[in-house]
Amino acid sequence: MAVSKTHPAEALGEAAGAGILLFGENRVQEYESKRPRLRELGVDGEVHLIGHLQSNKSAKTAELFHAVDTIDSLRLAERLNEAASRLSKTLPILIEIKLSPEPTKAGLTPDDPDLFALLDQLPDLPNLPLRGLMTIAPLDDNPEAARACFGRLRRLRDTLAHQHPRLDFSTLSMGMSGDFEVAIEEGSTLVRIGTALFGERPRPG
Repeated sequence: MAVSKTHPAEALGEAAGAGILLFGENRVQEYESKRPRLRELGVDGEVHLIGHLQSNKSAKTAELFHAVDTIDSLRLAERLNEAASRLSKTLPILIEIKLSPEPTKAGLTPDDPDLFALLDQLPDLPNLPLRGLMTIAPLDDNPEAARACFGRLRRLRDTLAHQHPRLDFSTLSMGMSGDFEVAIEEGSTLVRIGTALFGERPRPG
């Protein structure tokens, strides 16, 4: 996945021209503002929301995105399922798992009762098929520091897949520009690459 947040539509156009078909955007409004230009450029890739989603933006998210990779509550899933249902649309999701003590990290912890409530209810949310789990490792200049986090997500995935055989856990989204090689070694099936593809993110003037 090419993480294109904060980069202009033209950068996505160049990436698409090089063969990239999957993009990740962090903010609903930012991606909405890019869409007209992306259409002009003929960019026809799949775009996932990879930033934190507030439930009051569920309708717009269901309209704009092909998938949501950061589900972290049953309430949000229910709102998003309703929005997708109104559009007669299927919106695949990943559940975001918090494995880092950093307060800025979002997601459900492995022992959070809300995680189990969400997993129990997902079969009743037909417009929101589960595809797996995602996590963001702690920030560290040494990629090896992320290995324990990635291994823990893989083991959690294996446990949950055994406990919930009706659900699809085939996707493990973990690893970014600085640690994707370690993530792949630990079983990642989807890495999120931004800086290594697009360079440093533009800073506000």
